[in-house]
Amino acid sequence: QVQVVESGGGLAQPGGSLTLACAVSGFTLKWYHIGWFRQLPGKEREGVSCISASGLITNYARFVKGRFTISRDGASNTVYLQMNALQPEDTAFSHCATGPYACRDQWTYGGHGTHVPVSS
Repeated sequence: QVQVVESGGGLAQPGGSLTLACAVSGFTLKWYHIGWFRQLPGKEREGVSCISASGLITNYARFVKGRFTISRDGASNTVYLQMNALQPEDTAFSHCATGPYACRDQWTYGGHGTHVPVSS
């Protein structure tokens, strides 16, 4: 049974950092791409970052501007999103999702999400 579980959300100060984790079970990371997505209040879901099944290719949305880093740990079957220089406009509900087309925002499996409020 495939499970995708996000963690690491919580209140962040403007200019602060958070690291989100996406723990997957029921498959190994090398099978599928994994992406992070977010939904801002009142807005459509948007892609944030994605890492390929090989782990060799990563991509980021333009609004990231070098602030975030996606990585993965095969031993723990976990994908991370390190977020630095957070701003109030980054306040969102963040999800990770996986599947052969996850980087195109076509989810095969997704988690329930974790909330990332950014406020002083």
